[in-house]
Amino acid sequence: MGQHPLRAHRRVLAASMIGTAIEYYDFFIFGTAAALFFGPLFFPSHDPATATLLSFMTFAVAFVARPFGAVLFGHFGDRVGRKSTLVGSLLLMGASTLLIALLPTHAQTGWVAPALLCLLRVGQGLGLGGEWAGASLLAVEHAPEGWRGRFASAPQLGVPAGFILANGMFLLLGLTLDDAALANWGWRVPFLFSAVLVAIGLWMRLRISETPEFRAALEAEAPEPVPFARLLRDHPVALLAGSAGAVTCYAVFYIATSFALAEGAGRLGYPRETFLAVQMGASLALAIGNLVGGARADRSSPRAMVAAGALAVIAVGLFFAAGLAGGLWLAGLTLALAFFAMGLGNSPLAAWLGSLFPARVRYSGVAFAHNIGGIVGGGLMPIAAQIMSGSGWGSQTGLLLSLAGLLTLLGTLHKTKPQA
Repeated sequence: MGQHPLRAHRRVLAASMIGTAIEYYDFFIFGTAAALFFGPLFFPSHDPATATLLSFMTFAVAFVARPFGAVLFGHFGDRVGRKSTLVGSLLLMGASTLLIALLPTHAQTGWVAPALLCLLRVGQGLGLGGEWAGASLLAVEHAPEGWRGRFASAPQLGVPAGFILANGMFLLLGLTLDDAALANWGWRVPFLFSAVLVAIGLWMRLRISETPEFRAALEAEAPEPVPFARLLRDHPVALLAGSAGAVTCYAVFYIATSFALAEGAGRLGYPRETFLAVQMGASLALAIGNLVGGARADRSSPRAMVAAGALAVIAVGLFFAAGLAGGLWLAGLTLALAFFAMGLGNSPLAAWLGSLFPARVRYSGVAFAHNIGGIVGGGLMPIAAQIMSGSGWGSQTGLLLSLAGLLTLLGTLHKTKPQA
């Protein structure tokens, strides 16, 4: 009798999860710093809301860069392999994050400081543009028959892990340093610490093997000269459907993290460290939702669970803003429900997206669709929420989550399976 699938592939699953946790840690510390510190440090203004908005726009720059990263790393992922490409994406992401820790502020160099911040944010976006797809395919393409949903949940578990680690760093700093020290140098510590995590991620990823499906595709036929061109030519509808399907996970996460933190510690007046702790506790529901969604996807289908998660997010969006403003306990419960709903659909997302594209262009297709969805859900919607809040429409921001859920639900209507 053979080994249990989880045990037989534990090294691949661990590398997939840990690598994603590190990548998202890098991304999340930027989101937390953007919500709390980057406004006055890099975009000084007489109006704090304007400074925060400009900071969030810097946050959105990475989402514009991510599709370009998807094309770049997707090209090599479909021609050279998943493993090597993942090492490259991690190095780019880690180097960009480390350099952010060394940046001067606006008070020191004027416009050069925000320009450099935007440039390094582009580097983060390019790296992460190729990260999630590769990590997900690493797990999914190693999965035995009937296990794709559960294997797809492995890299998704890295998302709450990265978030908890990122917020935990800022929470620890907030409890040990005063506001002046935090603004002066404390915010740089999490960015410096990322170098240690990148070293761990590289060690894990260099010890794994290439996926069986990619090896089989190479043995059957030479790789596409330009995978992205083939993708646009043969799979435009699948690409559009996949992009819509990815909107919800981004919208929920960044509205429930970066925007909610700025809103909670700002307009709603919650103590900053207390609200960070509430968010960390609530994010555990994301891990639970991931596990439930992955298991259910193997019993029904990944597409059905992505749709179910979208329906749950639509419902949560109807009371999200009211729950956030209802006190810390209700805010925590609201965030937990949002994270759980996100997890239901986010866990099988990689398995569903992978089913839309043949192996020869799968890295490019999954990466590009996922990151186009990221522009809408993670780049534009938090900005829209901040604009609504600053314009007196804060009680309606939850409807953005419902809109995101509706877009994903429409995306899952696409059922056509590609021909290899």
